[in-house]
Amino acid sequence: MLANGQTLIQYMEQLAPKHYAVENDKIGLQLGMLNKPISKALIALDVTEEVVDEAIAAGAELIIAHHAIIYRPITKLDTSTPAGKLYEKLIKADIAVYISHTNLDVADGGINDWLADQIGIGAENRICLEEVHTDSLYKLVVFVPETHSEQVMEAIWRTGAGHFGNYSCCSFNSKGTGLFKPEEGTNPFIGEQGKLERVNEIRIETLVPNSLHRRTVAAMLKAHPYEEVAYDLYPVDLKGRTFGLGRAGKLESPATLGELAARLKTAFDVPMLRVVGPQDRMIRKAAVLGGSGSRYVRHAMFAGADVLVTGDIDYHTAHDALAAGMTIIDAGHNIEKIMKSKVAEYLTGQCAKSKYTTEILSSQLDTEPFSFV
Repeated sequence: MLANGQTLIQYMEQLAPKHYAVENDKIGLQLGMLNKPISKALIALDVTEEVVDEAIAAGAELIIAHHAIIYRPITKLDTSTPAGKLYEKLIKADIAVYISHTNLDVADGGINDWLADQIGIGAENRICLEEVHTDSLYKLVVFVPETHSEQVMEAIWRTGAGHFGNYSCCSFNSKGTGLFKPEEGTNPFIGEQGKLERVNEIRIETLVPNSLHRRTVAAMLKAHPYEEVAYDLYPVDLKGRTFGLGRAGKLESPATLGELAARLKTAFDVPMLRVVGPQDRMIRKAAVLGGSGSRYVRHAMFAGADVLVTGDIDYHTAHDALAAGMTIIDAGHNIEKIMKSKVAEYLTGQCAKSKYTTEILSSQLDTEPFSFV
């Protein structure tokens, strides 16, 4: 069975929720329609004419990309322009285009974490460079018969709820007596119509992030034995988990700036990179930000990083960093191509879990606009 386009995008938005994106970022469906079966989907960094040809040759009905094809409102569709030709080719081939940009950068286990892994930044105590989104918290309270309290709690925890700091499966449980009378038309799990019933119940309280509350409530209701479930869900004045752009942390294998640069040429599969600072400088803590990182040099310094690994650093920012004693490795914007294989792997796994036969392809084209001579 083929996955619907909307199903694939639901999987994408579980990985990279749209509300993680920075304000005014151009994300989401940009062209075409999602309400159709997808036999093949192509994952790309950029949507160029060559990438569209690749999708057509593969028989893909959907392209999921990182960089947008529509940046500003379109006042006319002139198919003699490069952009117009691109849109025309996509429309004629009935290929939809969906963009996951800064929300995929910010996401836990998204582009900046993938880049941090490649650099060798340890996962322990890894922090973000700039906060973008804080997940507000809810308190979920549900009343469950004692016989089913464990199964309901397990269902809640499997969704990711019940975390408090570095502790998981957190809840407060208290015993009590539930009273109810099943009226006409009911089909009670416990008790009889017209008779007041007293049941030994457990009151379960736990914290649920806003991003998970719909999934958690759905899982709780599915696991609960009652026909009508008594539960409360209300916001609490506590700060939840923070998500943001960039990552910083200690290197698992400290190295000089020159050694790290050589290592990253292989890790990022780039022929060249630019380095700012003395190459014998020892690097113990690094920061990384996919894309243009010029305005994040001070963020990296504030995080205590010895080097910022990023792309598109301008001349004057490089001079300012050098004067401040900060080192930089400009590996190019194109290092974000890591998202192609990672997103394809993720979506392939999600489809396999649901027994969908949709094939997820990773674009094999190099969309780096620069050549090195």
